[in-house]
Amino acid sequence: MQLKSGTFCPLVQGECKQLECAWFTKVVGSNPNTGQEVEEWNCAVALLPMLVIEGAKESRQTGAAVESFRNETVNSGAAMMGLIASAAQNRLNQAP
Repeated sequence: MQLKSGTFCPLVQGECKQLECAWFTKVVGSNPNTGQEVEEWNCAVALLPMLVIEGAKESRQTGAAVESFRNETVNSGAAMMGLIASAAQNRLNQAP
């Protein structure tokens, strides 16, 4: 069963004004639920749930990238400290 959205606008208590309304906007991208490409005109208020889901997805991906970068930085720092300690030890062993 295919559901169709209505055209009633609760803001004006009547039919959607479409292009006469400042909130009627074009969205281009991909649907975060299905992955399908989207290019449609719709009410910005009606599009909010989809945009919030997309924003949450992007936040999760950013968090994962930051965590990965942090782990690489910690590993590099530990390796650098090991090299410095080794160089210092070699320097002490060469002292007369």
